[in-house]
Formats: sequence, structure tokens, C-alpha cells
Amino acid sequence: MAPKNPDPTIAITDLAGTARSLGDWHTMFHLCLVVLPDRPQAAEWLPVINSIFSVFGDADCRAAIAVTANAAITGRILGDDAERFLVFTDPERALVRTLGLSRLPAFVHLRPDTTLVAAAEGWDPQEWQRVANGLGEAMSWSVPQVAGPLARAPGPPPTPGWEVAAA
Repeated sequence: MAPKNPDPTIAITDLAGTARSLGDWHTMFHLCLVVLPDRPQAAEWLPVINSIFSVFGDADCRAAIAVTANAAITGRILGDDAERFLVFTDPERALVRTLGLSRLPAFVHLRPDTTLVAAAEGWDPQEWQRVANGLGEAMSWSVPQVAGPLARAPGPPPTPGWEVAAA
């Protein structure tokens, strides 16, 4: 499976339990989305997410996290960061499937019309940097350093991540 344009009518739910279509969640802004698996190890990417969102948080995009878990597990994985960001729960993996993702974690950039601009699957810092560079260019904004010696939060060692079916 390869990342693809998602179905804008798919319902996604935030951590507070509010369900809306993907298109309704971001009608005016690009979406900077990190998708995490429902595993305790997913918390290892929180420093990377914080680094990315600290730069893009004030840009004309929505920064959000989606976790393939229910609200309780999502809250345990994200800890205090669950209160800092827009967070979606995706226990049925409907969002992940409509995006065509096969490995998590993933970093996704969607346009306001929900078309896919770029996606990086697994944890390859260079690929995540490519997505960040494209988002920064689209926003005419600064770009967080995800990869290389200047990365604020270099994250865990590179990994292909977890297969969505196994996530």
C-alpha cells in the first residue's frame, strides 16, 4: 500500500470525543499530522513531535497527532502532550487506511482540500525532514530540523516502524 489522498468524508474523533469529517477538521489550513501506533514505544517520538510542532504551531497549518488507539490508551501514550495538541483517536485505523499508510509512525502533510502532499512512513529522519521541508515551503515558514546534527530532538534510532495490521 502507498500513501494516498484520503476520503475527506471519513469521520475522525478527537480526544474529547468530538467526531467530524476529516474535511471539516481542516477546511482552511494544511494539516501537519503525525500518526502513532498504539504501543508504549510510540512515546519515544514525542520529542520529535514537539520539535516539529514548536516550529509549525504558529504557521498557517494545523498540527495534530493521531493514535491508533482509544482515548484512554492515547492519553497514556501522549501524557501531558495530549493536552497541548489537537489529538485524534483512530482505534479502528480508518484514518490510517484511508491515507494508505502501511507503517507507523508516519508524518503526513495534507492540503486544505485533504489531498496528500507528502508522507513518510516508519522513522527515517531524512524522510521526515523531506516532509517538514515541503510543509515549510508550502507555508513560507521556518523548517524544523528533524534530521542531521542540528536536529533539536534526534529521536530514536531509525526503524521501519510497525506494520499497520500489527500496530
